[in-house]
Amino acid sequence: MPLALLALAIGAFGIGTTEFVIMGLLPEVAADFGVTVPTAGLLVTGYALGVVAGAPVMTVLGTKVSRKRMLMLLMGLFIAGNLLSAAAPVFGVMLTGRIVASLAHGAFFGIGSVVAAGLVAPQKRAGAIALMFTGLTVANVVGVPLGTFIGQNAGWRTTFVVVAGLGVLGLLGVARLVPDMPKPEGVRLGHELAAFRNAQVLLAMAMTVLGFGGVFAAVTYVAPMMTEVAGFAGSSVTWLLVLFGLGMVAGNLIGGRFADRALMPMLYVSLGGLTLVLALFTVTAHHKVAAALTLALIGALGFATVPPLQKRVLDHAHGAPTLASAVNIGAFNLGNALAAWLGGLVIAAGLGYTAPNWVGALLAGSALLLAFLSAALQRRDEAREAQEAQEPRPTTPEPVHL
Repeated sequence: MPLALLALAIGAFGIGTTEFVIMGLLPEVAADFGVTVPTAGLLVTGYALGVVAGAPVMTVLGTKVSRKRMLMLLMGLFIAGNLLSAAAPVFGVMLTGRIVASLAHGAFFGIGSVVAAGLVAPQKRAGAIALMFTGLTVANVVGVPLGTFIGQNAGWRTTFVVVAGLGVLGLLGVARLVPDMPKPEGVRLGHELAAFRNAQVLLAMAMTVLGFGGVFAAVTYVAPMMTEVAGFAGSSVTWLLVLFGLGMVAGNLIGGRFADRALMPMLYVSLGGLTLVLALFTVTAHHKVAAALTLALIGALGFATVPPLQKRVLDHAHGAPTLASAVNIGAFNLGNALAAWLGGLVIAAGLGYTAPNWVGALLAGSALLLAFLSAALQRRDEAREAQEAQEPRPTTPEPVHL
């Protein structure tokens, strides 16, 4: 694998850290600004919505420059957003900083996926994409716990300064290691938008929303589930999330490896396994060891879907993959927001802290059904193309000369 993928992974590590570290620092941020914890939670929601909106907008703007330069500009935006958050005098400025940083998220992963796939042979593209996303998964194992520790002991502002420093490393890595890839000729907005008329692209994005949404339906409420149901101490939640992050790392690498060999079977296995494990979590959540193992499996199976889904979007975007790839990253965050909302509804309805697991199982199961539908439509289209290729073409009769 090219060394340039390391630069992309470093950028992904910084982005993953800033996305999730705020969850462990909400009490400190709320106390500093004199707002409630639910109000501070807008820093999470605002970031997610910024990713959804920013992915297509920043990618469209990026069609005017080379992909390498756009990646550098996005890392610059990420640095500026985190420094603004670190220096924010009031809560509104902090929220603005979070939104500014989020604008880089979707476009960086979207353009980065295209760049990563273009650096290797076709049969290694999913593995290259997975290697870039390893930075995001490792962030949940190392970056988030370390950032939370720094924030709780040296102040949450210090955490965001450190995250901005990670952005500087990512920017320098892209500048030095990523080859200068010129802007594709003839790329127009209409050309990029045409990819969304492809049913396979839309189905892959729907699978992204539902499949990864299934993961976040459970994980969003993992703290009360582990403490109130499984019986863990509150201090144990950090290492439980590390265990979840380790599962994400393993699932991401396995998904990338096997998606290059058999993409759709990999989706069947990961989405089917995720559906089953989420349903079982309603039972295993009542036992400490079983709950911890199940949490790791959810991370592994959930992130095993990421490389194959991202590659499927690239494969079917037919010459205009950049915007579709970035929008698919936004789809992950859309799924996160939707699942967290649905999970909150069932808890508020009095169904208990394990009820979101059933929501997650239903979402993941729906994604599995879409995977079967996608494969069936592809087989139909391939059969039609094969039949048309075999049909004799009408010939023009030879002119008769008298």
